[in-house]
Amino acid sequence: MADSGNNNKIMRFPGKAGRREGLRELVRTMVGSGFHDYSLLFIVLFLLGFGLVMLYSTSSYTGIVENGDSAFYFRKQLKFTLMGIGLMFGVSLFPYRWLHKLSWAAYAFATGLILLIIPFGNEGGGAKRWLEFMGFNLQPAEVAKVAVIILTASIIEREGRKELASMQGLIRPLIPTLVSALMIWQITDNLSSAIIVVAITMGMLFVACPDYKRFAIMAAAVGVVAFLTVAYILNTADRGSMGFRGRRILAWLDPMAYADSIAYQTVQALYAIGSGGLMGKGLGQSMQKMVVPEAQNDMIFSIICEELGLFGAIGIMLMFILLIWRFMVIANNAEDLYGAMLVVGVITHIAVQVILNIAVVTNSMPNTGVTLPFISYGGSSIFFLMAEIGIVLSVSRGIRFRKTTSDGGAGGVQL
Repeated sequence: MADSGNNNKIMRFPGKAGRREGLRELVRTMVGSGFHDYSLLFIVLFLLGFGLVMLYSTSSYTGIVENGDSAFYFRKQLKFTLMGIGLMFGVSLFPYRWLHKLSWAAYAFATGLILLIIPFGNEGGGAKRWLEFMGFNLQPAEVAKVAVIILTASIIEREGRKELASMQGLIRPLIPTLVSALMIWQITDNLSSAIIVVAITMGMLFVACPDYKRFAIMAAAVGVVAFLTVAYILNTADRGSMGFRGRRILAWLDPMAYADSIAYQTVQALYAIGSGGLMGKGLGQSMQKMVVPEAQNDMIFSIICEELGLFGAIGIMLMFILLIWRFMVIANNAEDLYGAMLVVGVITHIAVQVILNIAVVTNSMPNTGVTLPFISYGGSSIFFLMAEIGIVLSVSRGIRFRKTTSDGGAGGVQL
């Protein structure tokens, strides 16, 4: 990895010839160090390939009906996937420490994009969440997730783990995150992305903070608030006056009572899961993909269950578990706290999104409209997920394992 030592080496070359030599030295260092974690790379590429196969199987019927082309969604996703892979490799070549200097700039850029939604946003599904950029729709909430990871890691490193033990030290990293989450919620009407943004920072603070009792108290408080909210909705006399999210909670508790309206998508997804059985109907043999709304997006996991059965669903969940494990190995052996926190942020983002998506599809929680990473259709999602993977690979390239001690331990940042 090109670190501060390499930057100093560039400074020692005077004149244009010296600067060119210094730049060549930096490029040789970046390209020559290679990837340290091919297991992570294999898992990511497998998930991308599997996602493309399942996307084509799931969206072929919709593509023919709506666009006269069974590969319509597949081709668009393939384009973004290839662009994302290129971005991943490009980001992985740059020293991750550079992000530390760009953290506030990245946050300001993401905030600016969210604000641009107000005058220039494109509406879809009843909400303005996208900006049109060079012919494709960009979702600023996805940019905000990456920016929050970069900025929170920077604040945690600057504060130090001892400072985080105080209440003020714990609150400071939360302030910019809460601002972003509030903007995403109010401007784009995207509560699920706002929750994920907050969850990312909380996960990073949980790992970095030496005192876990406060997090247990906060988790208990959130649980009590959620319980009281559900109880209030159940006991409200005038259910017709409830908002959209209140009706979603009612549909979650009794989906069959709302099967012809707000719970239609959930009920059809449950039919798909149930009809798949143990081994599934076979790839491409799903019938529910014809009736599940937006099956290629939030509900693609239900089609996986229908076509590949319980074994296929468990298999893909195991791949995500392996992915999280490789992230944890990299985070635990990172050269510094900043690199470790970057990886922890990516871990939290992907883990929370996978859990929320599967929970929604199986009706274990109210419908929130969260996609399945690497598999669901969506250009912005796949593009910025691959940027996050590139950051993790950059951290893995910078790992310098300490010599094994007599008791067999290895070095790194101990989280």
